[in-house]
Amino acid sequence: MAMTVDQIADAMYKEVEEATNFGKKLKPMDLTKAMLKAYEEEGVDKKMCKSAIKNLVDSGRLVYTYFGGSYLELPHREGAAND
Repeated sequence: MAMTVDQIADAMYKEVEEATNFGKKLKPMDLTKAMLKAYEEEGVDKKMCKSAIKNLVDSGRLVYTYFGGSYLELPHREGAAND
């Protein structure tokens, strides 16, 4: 069964969330490679992964950060935003 871009986006979000719990940061290409490997049977391709990343960033679920390279991370909450 073919996956939709939204399903790939959800899987990517979970992957980034898990990596964050272990103190890791994922680059967009690392995330794409993980999805291609995990969902090879479902017909996932690079173009779908790129669209899923764009959807995640545009919706604010993930943000790009830069520390010597581009990474995708969960948005950070400022201290005042926790009230």
